[in-house]
Amino acid sequence: MIPVWQRLVGVFMYLLPLSDAIPLGRYLLEELPILNFLLIPTIPFLFIKTKVLFGSLLIFLILFFGIIRNQEISYFIRFNALQAILINIILILATYGIEIIIKPLGSSLFIKGTFNTIFIIVLATTIFGIVKCLQGKEPDLPGISEAVRMQI
Repeated sequence: MIPVWQRLVGVFMYLLPLSDAIPLGRYLLEELPILNFLLIPTIPFLFIKTKVLFGSLLIFLILFFGIIRNQEISYFIRFNALQAILINIILILATYGIEIIIKPLGSSLFIKGTFNTIFIIVLATTIFGIVKCLQGKEPDLPGISEAVRMQI
């Protein structure tokens, strides 16, 4: 059985990709301001990213070397940390792809729709990960979970 404190740490890990998805969700959050309350838990990550020099890199290094590669930390926490990082990397790559490929085409409606879709996917993935962590189970995301298991 997974202790409650490990479950809460696992929940905290999934807030990282959600904090990086907030800029993509700005259009949806403007239209549905009720969703803003979902972003309150991401404030610690947002604070570090904006107030600390190279904050995003610092968070990544702390999670990767301090948690994921530390064999003394439980498998559950390391699994969720690495899965959150992989979701975050996929999000960053998708954002760059949009910036390079779609934005030059100039269709603002298509860009808004794409941003909203990516934000909703990350939000749904985050909620799924949080619910599974609170249940004490590993969130099984196709493709990502297999990659995490191979790395840990």
